[in-house]
Amino acid sequence: MQNICFFNTAKAWGGGEKWHLEISTYLHNKGYSVFVFAHVDSELLKRLKLNNVPCIGISISNFSFLNPFQHLSLTTKLRKLNISTIIMNLSRDVKIAGPSAKKAKVKRIIYRRGSAIPIKNSFLNRYYFKNVLTDVLANSEATKKTINANNKDLFKENKIQVIYNGIDIKTIQKNHKAPIFTLVNLGRLEYQKNQRFLIEIAAELKHRGLVFKLIIGGEGSLRKDLEEAIKKLNVTNEVELPGFIKEPLSFINKADVFLLPSFWEGFGYVLAEAALCKKPIIAFSLSSNPELILDKQSGYLSKVGDVTEFSDKIESLYNNKDLREQMGLTGFKHIIQNFDKKIQLQKIQDYLIHE
Repeated sequence: MQNICFFNTAKAWGGGEKWHLEISTYLHNKGYSVFVFAHVDSELLKRLKLNNVPCIGISISNFSFLNPFQHLSLTTKLRKLNISTIIMNLSRDVKIAGPSAKKAKVKRIIYRRGSAIPIKNSFLNRYYFKNVLTDVLANSEATKKTINANNKDLFKENKIQVIYNGIDIKTIQKNHKAPIFTLVNLGRLEYQKNQRFLIEIAAELKHRGLVFKLIIGGEGSLRKDLEEAIKKLNVTNEVELPGFIKEPLSFINKADVFLLPSFWEGFGYVLAEAALCKKPIIAFSLSSNPELILDKQSGYLSKVGDVTEFSDKIESLYNNKDLREQMGLTGFKHIIQNFDKKIQLQKIQDYLIHE
């Protein structure tokens, strides 16, 4: 019996945490031996317990890898659990859990990379990638390309596997029409997600005379900054910040068009959800976005930070309901054909479990 360990010390809830929850729960329910280490105060740990997945809460900081006692404690736990494969989430997880797993003689030490940001060519990274990790699992082709972007010899390319996040096509929602043209964005209110750009878009659309609502769902550290920007740009009647969204698909279904101005995405899961809801999408032409959005077919890919171009694409959809519906249907078909959760879960199982 193989014992699979998932190691994720993120406190906030995001795409990586969703992935770790879904995969560990899936394997556990199929009868495989699974154990998860998660941050003691995280949403992930709460949901793992609700799903009855074996887990333990731990507290890890960015400097925990310098603490020999934490290394020893974790090594002991991994040995006791007889872990054969470990999948780590954050770079700090690699630094603490990677060497501990190696000392515990864990056979497969996997870094699940979910962010399409080039890895720094530092001494520590060269050490971990060459001496500790056995495999890297990437969530998109864009993410894979960033692994060796700054050092072509950092990690063997044939040991980097791409498996997309899957989306549950059974959760298809009925299309609800809003009484006013509605733009929707969903994501953490953090720098990466770049919602400040959307407020500038709202000001531009208002200047052009469009009648609309922009609803930015999510919570985060930049809420106050965004609220101030909304007042400063005089779009308080056009922009809403409803906070954390419990039911993403129902929320997305309020939209006529879905917007994503992120500076980077490993795998834009929310883009797959928007396409599943048959919404045309406008996003920047970067990271994995072109893998999820068929430019000029299921939506538009725009230059990064170009308010005029982004607004032009919104206005073209504002004036053409038939095009919105056509693009939404094309995106829906693309997701169904390429990102079916059932197929992706089987790929993950085959990747992690070697009978």
